[in-house]
Amino acid sequence: MTTTAARPRITVRRVVFTLVLFTVTTLLFWVPFEGLFAASAEWPDPVRPIAAIVFIASAVAMIVLFTQRNSDRAARISQFLLGFVWIAFVWTLISDVVRLGMAMAGVENPFRSRFIAVLLAVLIVTVTVYGVYEAMRVPRIKRQDVTIPRLDPAFDGLTVAVITDTHYGAINRAKWSRGMVDAVNRLDADVAVHVGDIADGTADQRLEQATPLGDVNTRHRFYITGNHEYYSNAQGWIDLMTRLGWKALRNEHVALERGDAKLVFAGIDDVTADHSGEPGHAADLTRALRDADSTAPVVLLAHQPSEIKKAVDAGVDLQLSGHTHGGQIWPFHYLVRLQQPVVAGLSRHSDRTQLYTSRGAGFWGPPMRVFAPSEITLLTLKAS
Repeated sequence: MTTTAARPRITVRRVVFTLVLFTVTTLLFWVPFEGLFAASAEWPDPVRPIAAIVFIASAVAMIVLFTQRNSDRAARISQFLLGFVWIAFVWTLISDVVRLGMAMAGVENPFRSRFIAVLLAVLIVTVTVYGVYEAMRVPRIKRQDVTIPRLDPAFDGLTVAVITDTHYGAINRAKWSRGMVDAVNRLDADVAVHVGDIADGTADQRLEQATPLGDVNTRHRFYITGNHEYYSNAQGWIDLMTRLGWKALRNEHVALERGDAKLVFAGIDDVTADHSGEPGHAADLTRALRDADSTAPVVLLAHQPSEIKKAVDAGVDLQLSGHTHGGQIWPFHYLVRLQQPVVAGLSRHSDRTQLYTSRGAGFWGPPMRVFAPSEITLLTLKAS
């Protein structure tokens, strides 16, 4: 008796997803093609057809490679293509404004159109190279003082090194990871925190890249999960970070003491945990602060800035978040703002509660950062 594999069911959701994917991909590649090889530029006969073949082949390759879920090589190529074509799409739209102005002024001609196309090509390549450089370099240090009125003078000057969104992935960045840890250690901080999204992939897959985190040299090291841990066995990442010497704050808190003074560091699972299917994982701020000294200020680690509303209601003094990447590739900054209350930096949300949102150390997807530089943050807590 023989059996055959069941055919994938055709559902409305699958059809809609396919149509949206096809439409978006077509636009992403068609707009730059028309910008670089516009008919009005009157390129020599072979140029436009050859360019069309290259663009179509690239679009098909990107989609096919994205389906190779277990191949790091396919991920590297497809993610680079996505970043490159996004940059090309955005800057082509900007160049179209120039073309429109020329057309309205009646000064457009084939020579000027070709000249703009050449400038556009140079700009796209330049922005892409800049974006890759920004993504692949060791993050710069950003220093930020944070005044916490309820902070006891005994903790005045306490320093916190904030790491988040390292996103170890298809590109082996073990050397980068060691450089980042060296940069953190040079800060000589009192506390180090990793605010989630360690990697894309399981702990076993990204072990070489993540292992240097065990060399972070601070007295206290706290870690919480981000949403990406829940795409690839969050418990495996929690276990690894524990072995590397980090304290995983899973809806719990730790009180630091200096004499009679206390400072609470609390952490919650990422909200993605609520629907992850991993037993015992869910964001629970009430549980995290249970039995905490109400007179002590609270520093909350919550991966997503959107948790700030709960933090305000709970009387948290400072929330530390990541997740946004600062937009990563402009103009995604504006899209991030639709989903999160803050894109990056220090912000105040009540008389007591402040939020610091880090742009993160790594990148997700395309290995590029455009107008959203990576960072390691050194926070210095100040008593009022």
